[in-house]
Amino acid sequence: MTSLEGRIALVTGASRGIGYFTALALAKQGAHVIAVARTTGGLEELDDAIQAAGGSATLVPMDLTDMPAVDRLGGAINERWGKLDILVANAGVLGTISPVGHVEAKVFDKVMAINVTATWRVIRSVEPLLLKSDAGRALILSSGVAHSARAFWGPYAASKAAVETLARVWAEEAAKTALKVNSIDPGATRTAMRAQAMPGENPETLPHPSEVAEKLVPLCAPECTETGKLFRVAENRFFDYRLPE
Repeated sequence: MTSLEGRIALVTGASRGIGYFTALALAKQGAHVIAVARTTGGLEELDDAIQAAGGSATLVPMDLTDMPAVDRLGGAINERWGKLDILVANAGVLGTISPVGHVEAKVFDKVMAINVTATWRVIRSVEPLLLKSDAGRALILSSGVAHSARAFWGPYAASKAAVETLARVWAEEAAKTALKVNSIDPGATRTAMRAQAMPGENPETLPHPSEVAEKLVPLCAPECTETGKLFRVAENRFFDYRLPE
């Protein structure tokens, strides 16, 4: 197992699904987890699970579209810990599954605000802290539709393509530092978002989010030195990016 003893990890969207189980898995390996989500009840359940596993967490109930609050988050982490070792940018929303021309403006704006703008704002807020770590690690959650450009998934697919590009640019900028940045394609997973997107699907046929979390923990360790790549959980390996063919 990967030891993350003494490391500080920030996980967004930590109240359920992949974020919840990744936060729990990181805490089980010794990391102190700063758990961010809008849902206080979900965060409290996470805290109970982490404490039961012998770990520790700091709960931050926060709406990531509150941009000044995101800015203050980095300052608060700096005051208390002086650094950040791990970022798991997991928070995201699906929007609606519909033709591009039928998407309501408010739905499109919300998807971009949470999936893209808030992720960038979190990066901006905590990058100086990650650079203070001896081995900063950032995982940006994406999706296979960022590449498949699947019909009717326009806003979500576009948002994930955008954050992957942000991650690649960020990795390039940090190439001469100890910070490593990668995107994550978790694949189809038994989450509420997946059920919303595919209501007729049998969730029991899909991997549980705890299985995804187990694959992500080693990527947060100092021993993982890949950067600027895409990790596909289903294949359990990194992939290089290529130019259009």
